[in-house]
Amino acid sequence: MTKEMEFFIYLLENYAAYKGTSADLVLRELDKKNLTDFVYKMYPMYHSEAIENAYMDIDSLLSAGKPAW
Repeated sequence: MTKEMEFFIYLLENYAAYKGTSADLVLRELDKKNLTDFVYKMYPMYHSEAIENAYMDIDSLLSAGKPAW
């Protein structure tokens, strides 16, 4: 498993806990909106910043379809 995949799983699980839901539901929502690959490819940025920044970005992606920045 790559470090990117490990972090992606970590991010999904922790974001889901933060939102009070499950990682599979978060992944389903990302898939439905064709955003899974985008979030996965954001590894360099998400991995180097505070995890809360990634949460804000995912919130924005899911609600508005674009990153928070």
